[in-house]
Amino acid sequence: MAAEPPPPSLSYRTTGSTCLHPLSELLGIPLDQVNFVACQLFALFAAFWFRIYLSPSKTSSDVRHAFATIFGVYFVIFCFGWYSVHLFVLVLMCYTIMVTASVSNIHRYSFFVAMGYLTICHISRIYIFHYGILTTDFSGPLMIVTQKITTLAFQVHDGLGRRAEDLSTEQHRLAVKVKPSFLEYLSYLLNFMSVIAGPCNNFKDYVAFIEGRHIHMKLLEVNWKQKGFHSFPEPSPTGAVIQKLCITLVSLLLFLTLTKAFPVTCLLSDWFVYKANFLTRLCYLYIVMQASKPKYYFAWTLADAVNNAAGFGFSGVDKNGNFCWDLLSNLNIWKIETATSFKMYLENWNIQTATWLKCVCYERVPWYPTVLTFILSALWHGVYPGYYFTFLTGTLVTLAARAVRNNYRHYFLCSKAVRVAYDVVTWAVTQLAVSYTVAPFVMLAVEPTISLYKSMYFYLHIVSLLIILFLPIKPQVHTQRRPQSLNSVNKKKAE
Repeated sequence: MAAEPPPPSLSYRTTGSTCLHPLSELLGIPLDQVNFVACQLFALFAAFWFRIYLSPSKTSSDVRHAFATIFGVYFVIFCFGWYSVHLFVLVLMCYTIMVTASVSNIHRYSFFVAMGYLTICHISRIYIFHYGILTTDFSGPLMIVTQKITTLAFQVHDGLGRRAEDLSTEQHRLAVKVKPSFLEYLSYLLNFMSVIAGPCNNFKDYVAFIEGRHIHMKLLEVNWKQKGFHSFPEPSPTGAVIQKLCITLVSLLLFLTLTKAFPVTCLLSDWFVYKANFLTRLCYLYIVMQASKPKYYFAWTLADAVNNAAGFGFSGVDKNGNFCWDLLSNLNIWKIETATSFKMYLENWNIQTATWLKCVCYERVPWYPTVLTFILSALWHGVYPGYYFTFLTGTLVTLAARAVRNNYRHYFLCSKAVRVAYDVVTWAVTQLAVSYTVAPFVMLAVEPTISLYKSMYFYLHIVSLLIILFLPIKPQVHTQRRPQSLNSVNKKKAE
């Protein structure tokens, strides 16, 4: 017997604030999503106010830390109500580890506690408190805080528990040599710019931003006298914020039109599964997966704009002398849509999460870094079976794509025409492979995933396995999988 629909009084039920329920009904959008957008828009205005009226030249670092934390806590409570307790409990537990654990184990304890608590919350939210009862998804902020907790723990371990010569150049740059105070810890994890939608960032960058050193540090990397400047310029984020808000608006319009016109349920229709031919299914799958992207473009670009509006996210100056505000950008839409390899696609999608995975897993595990990184990524995202289908498929495709690229790419670099033809073919293959791979991530459950893959004859799984089994593995040319330690760099310089 089919489950009865929830009563109308429960259709909008949420643990967060219900003051925007009339607007939710008017727009026909779930209340938790309305609360999310409202908080992010309020955060945008708060960020401008924070940059202008609480600038480092006018206000102490402690005041900036305090206001950023208070706003962040309010946003979390507004969106998630009593569910926000989970966030605060995890933060307090991990700060206890930060101040009591030895530096040789601080990263291990923080990692297992944060990931363990996140996984328990994922399981309870999905399999105990089902969406039919409570619509609020509190896992997003918890996932961001987990990233920050573990990032900081590893960087404290690098700064206090390891020798400088054993660190890579990047690890040495980001190593934290003094444990943060309680206020710094709360501000880093719960600040209003990133507590709702991220992105994850490095502790040293955040503290430099609060103390007013963030932009100055980046400008020091440029010789301004050669460019005709007698003093440091003062980069303004206004242009970057406006540009990102325009992208956000376009993404919202695409979400309200394209995403509604091509929902993922189209892939389960009788026409798609039983009547359409293989090439039609392949193209239709690509269109549906394209239609699922605008909501991510919207959320991540808006989050980036909020940070920039507060004055955080300056990354330096490009080769043309333009100021860049992409330090915290979570995606590069142009490179995603024009990616000619699986690797290039992944490097420009959810960039800060990829950086986190590299920091806490890929660079540090001694065995099977690619496989273990995909497993950690799946665990972090949640416990829906579809996530594991995606990351298992992604592991196979990554290994197969690497083998093909290393064995055959050099044959297609002989002329510009051949190279262009190669790029066009690899673009089409990459986009179709990504669509096939990420479909279970959107479908979530086992049955629709198996139904889809059956209708596609499991073609990419079979092709990837054949490539991995029979294509000889050649080392990558002019690339390096693992970062060099400072010790090895210094030895090469000496030689």
